[in-house]
Amino acid sequence: MFKILKQSNKSSARLGRLQTKSGVIETPFFMPIATKGSIKALTSEDVRDLDAQILLSNTYHLYLQPGLKVLKKFGGLHKFMNWSGPILTDSGGYQVFSLSAKTRQENSLRKITSKGVEFQSFLDGSKHMFTPEKVQETQDVIGSDIKMVLDVCSPYPCSKIQAKKDIKITHDWAEKSLKYHNVGTGLDLSKKRAILESPSHSLLFAIVQGSVYKDLRIQSAKTLVKIGEKFSAQGGPASGWDGYAIGGLAVGEPAAEMYEMLDVVLPELPSDKPRYLMGVGKPEQIIQAIKKGADMFDCVIPTREARHGRLYVKSGAFYKIVNINNAKYKNITQPLDKKCTCPLCQNYSAGYLQHLFKAQEPLALRLATLHNLKFFLDFFKQIRLNIQAEKI
Repeated sequence: MFKILKQSNKSSARLGRLQTKSGVIETPFFMPIATKGSIKALTSEDVRDLDAQILLSNTYHLYLQPGLKVLKKFGGLHKFMNWSGPILTDSGGYQVFSLSAKTRQENSLRKITSKGVEFQSFLDGSKHMFTPEKVQETQDVIGSDIKMVLDVCSPYPCSKIQAKKDIKITHDWAEKSLKYHNVGTGLDLSKKRAILESPSHSLLFAIVQGSVYKDLRIQSAKTLVKIGEKFSAQGGPASGWDGYAIGGLAVGEPAAEMYEMLDVVLPELPSDKPRYLMGVGKPEQIIQAIKKGADMFDCVIPTREARHGRLYVKSGAFYKIVNINNAKYKNITQPLDKKCTCPLCQNYSAGYLQHLFKAQEPLALRLATLHNLKFFLDFFKQIRLNIQAEKI
């Protein structure tokens, strides 16, 4: 399912190939975020034209809207949004803990138990329960190529006592998730074995937590590896983790602390499995993480920044951020980046884009989003070339 094609001699960076039921992905890679089944202002055809290998959607949001009945009727998210490529779905755990308190009412807060987490919808206040098994079932309905386990994402800052409690629940839920993934569909063992060994089988990733405490991060990584090994050793239809994610970083801590956590966690994870650094990030952070051995990334930065008129542009050996709303761009007749092949830079001037933002035209959001995603996806293409050429 995952094959390392090249290991850099200069760092821990590596080139790989990840097989999913919807296609092969070259690593390292970036996942544009289609939270609710779309990237704001873009069509699925737009994203295909940008050469995105995979999209990220969110279990929590899709569970609430459009809901499982609709997704079942359409045969899953791929058909619903007309996207044939791979899709990774976050478990929705982060959203449960961050959005369930939006109404600021006492009874709106989530309730965590060993069974799962009870929460209220941020849409209408209705009550729901996410268990590890329910989250896996929901991702199966979505048709996810890569599924994530339900976890507790510790906030930053977080006391060590709280972080310990969080990883204990995360590990318990991870084991339940893996058990359901392997044998929870009610199929007999021979049929289950055929599914697990077939190219149409979804992949399941564990999530390492532990806040910014090195010993807890190491403990979390070791525990999850053991859980995966236990299932692998059972034989029959059982299998271990298909990959490992590192969660709970890029949540407000200094970048130096994030790098320290990667230094202690990545060596504890199996080298023959893909490693996913969740929610990262800025180009300079991505490069450092790749050098440390991370393979997969997602972040709202390119799309969110685009909607605020902040565009990523190649500059010298790296990049700069252009605030298109600055007055100096009003009369610029040239494109933002003459070498960029995105629809914005190929067809429109910087001055025209500023006009669109000032006039609050929806086209501004579309063109800016196309540009920023093109920048990030090309950035990763160059990283893969640099690893091949032993430049990283």
